[in-house]
Amino acid sequence: MSDARQLAQRALKHFNEGTTDRAPSQLTVPVSAYTDEAQFQAERQAVYFESPIAIALSLEIPQPGDFQTQTIMGVPLLITRDRDGLIHCFINVCRHRGAKVCSAEKGHQSRFSCPYHAWTYSNRGDLIGVYGEDSFGGVDRATMGLTALYCVERAGVVFACLTPGKSFDIDSWLGGFADKLADQKLTDWHLYTERWLPGAGWKATLDGYLEVYHHDSVHGKTVGPYTVGNLLVHDTWGAHQRMVIAKKNISELNDIEVDSWESPESYIRVVHSVFPNLSISAILGGHCLIGFIYPGETSTTTSTRQLILSATQPASDEDSEAVETFSQMTLQAVRDEDYALVATIQDALHSGANDSFLIGRNEPAVQHYHRAVASISAAGGS
Repeated sequence: MSDARQLAQRALKHFNEGTTDRAPSQLTVPVSAYTDEAQFQAERQAVYFESPIAIALSLEIPQPGDFQTQTIMGVPLLITRDRDGLIHCFINVCRHRGAKVCSAEKGHQSRFSCPYHAWTYSNRGDLIGVYGEDSFGGVDRATMGLTALYCVERAGVVFACLTPGKSFDIDSWLGGFADKLADQKLTDWHLYTERWLPGAGWKATLDGYLEVYHHDSVHGKTVGPYTVGNLLVHDTWGAHQRMVIAKKNISELNDIEVDSWESPESYIRVVHSVFPNLSISAILGGHCLIGFIYPGETSTTTSTRQLILSATQPASDEDSEAVETFSQMTLQAVRDEDYALVATIQDALHSGANDSFLIGRNEPAVQHYHRAVASISAAGGS
């Protein structure tokens, strides 16, 4: 039986019985887990700088010679694909005097020349040109290439570690979740648009991605009319998670024999959460919402890079209108509903109203995320 059919069966059972997947017990999280700056900095270092994080999709740098730049948590990155198709990630900083090597957001070129003194690097990071080297003096080019960050691709996602010299085993990190990620066929989608969204603190923001308890009350104008609130099918693989939400039409499956379910995915919405920072929400109708969530410099802010994907490049005005409608709906749901509400939480964290938060049994993914952060932080990274 296909994954989609099994998941739809589980969701339908919950719908019929008025239930949801539950954690074994509630979880009490001290408010200090959201506000203590020393704890935040330690967790940010272990989880986001010393463990693998998702930084891009492979489809953003699809061809040899393509590149992309972005700044993540203060680190300027240059992501390239060399002539052999291998992905690379470098700190986008010249080794001579520290200027940014590439200022373009994306493009296609095999070499990059620093705008300050014209030192030139290949897209493999090698120093291949030193302007006026005779007068400058000898340079050991083998040791003066761009500072590399370990990175690797799996299932259409580019993973990297932001600490120079530190590597990771991506297959061990993903485990069995790699197959679920591969099923999303992320390399086959078309990138329609991208945007950065500012948000409140890291954990308060991530909490909102990991439960549907709030869908009816917060998303009454966007997601709520199409999904069943407080109904979650939940699975985990290590720190990674899959969440399945029932659509309002799921009751129709009661009238169809299971063996005759031709498109069970039409009755559920599946969200894959790649620890610690990637959310993949594939939507029926050929649209997909991607979120890369990064903590700010302090516990009070986050930055989210949001991508809108379509199954194919829009080929007509009707196609363009459909994906633009989806794009605006997700922007409203995330920025104007979720993030606006979480901002009120952030504003009140220091009010003294709460010493702790009680995470319900019906919020298993939130519980799982907090426990994974604590575990990885205690271990000092991956």
